[in-house]
Amino acid sequence: MLGAVINLSYLIGALAFVLGLRRLSSPDTARRGNRLAAFGMGLAILATLLTPNAQGNGNIIWILGAIVLGGLIGWRAARKVEMTAMPQLVSIFNGFGGACAVVLAGLELERVASGMQQATTNEMVILLLTLFIGGVAFTGSILAYLKLDGKVWDEKITLPQHSLINGIFLLGLLAFMIFLCWQSASLTVVVLIIFTVLTLIYGLSFVAPIGGADMPVVISLLNSFTGLSAAAAGLIYNNQIMLVGGILVGASGTILTVLMCQAMNRSLMNVLIGGFSASGGGSKASTDGDQTVVEVGLADLAIQLYYCDKVMMVPGYGLAVAQAQKACKELDELLEANQVEVKYAIHPVAGRMPGHMNVLLAEVDIPYSKLLDLEEANAELKDTDVVIVVGANDVVNPSAEDDPGSSIYGMPVLQVWNAKQVIVLKRSMRPGYAGIQNPLFFHEKTKMLFGDAKDSLTKLVGEVKNQ
Repeated sequence: MLGAVINLSYLIGALAFVLGLRRLSSPDTARRGNRLAAFGMGLAILATLLTPNAQGNGNIIWILGAIVLGGLIGWRAARKVEMTAMPQLVSIFNGFGGACAVVLAGLELERVASGMQQATTNEMVILLLTLFIGGVAFTGSILAYLKLDGKVWDEKITLPQHSLINGIFLLGLLAFMIFLCWQSASLTVVVLIIFTVLTLIYGLSFVAPIGGADMPVVISLLNSFTGLSAAAAGLIYNNQIMLVGGILVGASGTILTVLMCQAMNRSLMNVLIGGFSASGGGSKASTDGDQTVVEVGLADLAIQLYYCDKVMMVPGYGLAVAQAQKACKELDELLEANQVEVKYAIHPVAGRMPGHMNVLLAEVDIPYSKLLDLEEANAELKDTDVVIVVGANDVVNPSAEDDPGSSIYGMPVLQVWNAKQVIVLKRSMRPGYAGIQNPLFFHEKTKMLFGDAKDSLTKLVGEVKNQ
């Protein structure tokens, strides 16, 4: 009877994962989806703890204590984190998932190395793959966090021909794994430690050459690695819910990675070998010293916005840094009250993680119907009176379409220059995350509004109110 209840709980938990994941596809239902998936996870944990003769049944107090402690730490971290640091938080949490897989596989391999249990070749393959994938996800996510937080710079951690080194390193680790599977009877703790350390080093080396502009893809890819390691851990313990949950995370992360690569019109291999480095190739505008920018006054811009028919906002990481989404919403409401249509153009890789801009705008209750994806936005830009680019850079760079020498050439971008007027809000003329200049700033339709995005939008709101 108890076994039937446990299996039913696993089934309900798996359904909660699937339905929760489905609801995460829309900002309108994402919060409910997250809660539903959390319920499924809680039910799965409870069912596992109630499984008769399960390993760890004698350590319930320790397990519950760890759950409470980890939950409190995660809750506090999520509550305190700024929206600008959300990608870093995601990277850290993802890394911890990989670390868990390393610990689980390491403990089981230690039992084999110490002679406490025997392992077949298939079991050794599963254990070593779990350790390897989890290790790469762990240290790779930590390095991604350090890059996103500005604590590590690409040029200081990469070596000449780094991608070639990574290829040789990977082949060496795979050969090491084959040897350990073949000689599993002679596995020792020292050899196990060496393999684990090499795996962790490879995780760092794997992410090292990937440029800052590719971090959204890296986060998604590492997330899929963590899911695969969790699925492998489910095979180790013959736990269906771990297997299902891991496969869902791995599959969704892989699909998102592919979609992100398509959004940049690049292959995953090009991303992994560091196609967009922070010191990537420049554009034509970066060498033209005679180009000048035209600034716009707040009063003139307010009048222009107040009497136009259609405005499109293009949010970028600068909006997140300035926490300007609330001021953006206030301007939206003022313009809508004057019969001005306001929409938002969302590039798939805007920000530092997938869906970063969607989360920011949903935080201030901007309707999801106003958010346009790349294709929809480009189709409507021709009929737009004014585009306001708030802290975006690389995703509105025309070099992607007309400069073969640019490192972002071929990447689909928002064609804001097709609108009647472009207003760019930036702190300075510094290049974006891809490290290249943007010719849009010198375009005949473009005017610049320099300063902190939140401060500029707040003052603009005040000017619009005076119209």
